[in-house]
Amino acid sequence: MAELFNALTVHKARAALALHLPPAKPGVKLALLESLDHRLAQEVRASEDVPGFDRSTVDGYAVRARDTYGATEGMPSYVDIAGEVTMGRAPKGGVRTGQAWRIATGGMLPAGADAVVMVEYTEELDARTIGVTRPVAPGENVVRRGEDIGAGEIALPAGHRIRPQDLGMLAAVGITQVEVVPPLKVGIISTGDELVGPADTPGPGQVRDINSYALYGAVHNCGGEPRLYGMVRDIYEELKITLEQALQENDLVLLSGGSSVGARDVAARVIDAMGEPGVLFHGISVKPGKPTVGAVVNGKPVFGLPGHPASAMVIFELMVAPLLRTGGYHFDGEDHPLDFPLRAVITRNLHSAAGREDYIRVKLSSRDGQFYADPILGKSGLIGTMVKADGLAHIPFGKEGVEAGELVEVKLF
Repeated sequence: MAELFNALTVHKARAALALHLPPAKPGVKLALLESLDHRLAQEVRASEDVPGFDRSTVDGYAVRARDTYGATEGMPSYVDIAGEVTMGRAPKGGVRTGQAWRIATGGMLPAGADAVVMVEYTEELDARTIGVTRPVAPGENVVRRGEDIGAGEIALPAGHRIRPQDLGMLAAVGITQVEVVPPLKVGIISTGDELVGPADTPGPGQVRDINSYALYGAVHNCGGEPRLYGMVRDIYEELKITLEQALQENDLVLLSGGSSVGARDVAARVIDAMGEPGVLFHGISVKPGKPTVGAVVNGKPVFGLPGHPASAMVIFELMVAPLLRTGGYHFDGEDHPLDFPLRAVITRNLHSAAGREDYIRVKLSSRDGQFYADPILGKSGLIGTMVKADGLAHIPFGKEGVEAGELVEVKLF
């Protein structure tokens, strides 16, 4: 078994696990509507242009733009009405110089037209002639063929998690089913003699189980299928029985609690006894979350997460979420442990010990176009610090803190 607290960097911990991860599972095909929130197993390319024709974005008149140049309210440009576009049909005929066709929003532009004048900027001279009171440029009020996406272009890349707007794009290119990464089944076990359920009244020395529910939500948000296995006492045989069941029924298992160096903390010993290669590391050089166990048991990743809620959730973001996003066979974002979408000004000095990374819960605010990160101070055993925070500010490995006014990278929750 890995030596206790021979702490690895996040990069090395992930590399140690990656050597023993199983091969990718084959993708599964789902109907379009069923694919929401799943990740694509392969890219999707458009087989045709969207839209498939030049179309109007307003109600008005399809014209040749040059026929409107110089038009004003005092001196309109006059054009003859030569036809009307029927919705859902191709126009029979085209627009010649000095002509216009009536057209509704979404209608197909007649041949020869390169712009549409909004009806608000026209005036009827008689039943066959209108005056244009404002000029239009070529392409104005028009969506060109293929402007949304062109035939052969990538509509959605492999690994992309399908959102509501993506369903619309897939429908637009005629996709009725997609191949997705099978969601990982994730077993969640809470360990500790002090735990009771949310519906129970804690007695002296007891606390309600927080991590099972927080981790359930985290797994669900990453596209996994969480399953709770309840609370298990810090007794070797009891934990072994529950872990065996969870490994049989899932692709990945999370244990929270029992990862620190105490006489009664048995999680690491139980994990290591379950199969090869067993525990690969016990300790990651981060705060919060140092006492983390990482293992692979017969091709299935197992994590012993710290019992403190904030620690467990930070380690989940660092080590578990990247696996869930890929289907469990490699880590996404190899060059960086977390995706930091923004930079913010830290509002107070923060110390960090040499040789570790720090992830600080922060509340974000914005002033004059700049984001500010206010640290939410509190011990890692407090779930309230995670509730109040908008994200995690990162103090990189090798940097011994940050000063107020310094820019930091922030990952949003």
